[in-house]
Amino acid sequence: MADPAIAEHSQRFFKTGKGEYGEGDKFLGIRVPILREQAKKYQGIALKEIQRLLKSAFHEERLCAVLLLVRKFTKGNEEEKTVIYKLYLDNTKYINNWDLVDSSAYHIVGAYIENKDKQPLYKLSKSDRLWERRIAIMSTFHFIRKNQFDETLDLSKQLINDDEDLIHKAVGWMLREIGKRDLAVERAFLRAHYKKMPRTMLRYAIEKFPERERKKYLQGVV
Repeated sequence: MADPAIAEHSQRFFKTGKGEYGEGDKFLGIRVPILREQAKKYQGIALKEIQRLLKSAFHEERLCAVLLLVRKFTKGNEEEKTVIYKLYLDNTKYINNWDLVDSSAYHIVGAYIENKDKQPLYKLSKSDRLWERRIAIMSTFHFIRKNQFDETLDLSKQLINDDEDLIHKAVGWMLREIGKRDLAVERAFLRAHYKKMPRTMLRYAIEKFPERERKKYLQGVV
């Protein structure tokens, strides 16, 4: 299924150069829809086999692994979900790019702890690893979809001063998702914090606002 031309493009797209966020990652050149088809086809494979995939040097094999974990988690009973949740958090060093995080974190971590202690999110959000911090904020998308915003807002405040652009984008995105459901909540957060927010975070958060309102935020005159 590999395609060298796609692999070459992916190397650039996912910033695999020296000093970039995906430094050293390797690609086979397989499109996401094909990986989703394979995850559906082989969803019955054992967790130990999925864990082998997750430890692969190749990006697409790791992505296929998290897609398989999401499928198994969604269909599993409570005991199976607990095993998958723990496996996921024990292997975060392999969930090491934004697409791997974004396609799995809220389906597994967010869904599992919806009615449980949220402390694991705050532990992740303080991690030295960029991708664990992204897992923390992206997991809250599950809560947002249930119109529960507290964790997203708390983590957004905590991550305002994060150094990584990929965290700024994720926080801004989640704030925008809150605004789709309750614009007053997003506006209240922005009024309190927008002057401290990194430019990218703010731009993502206000992307759907009317142009006149967006300009006011960007000019700092709200």
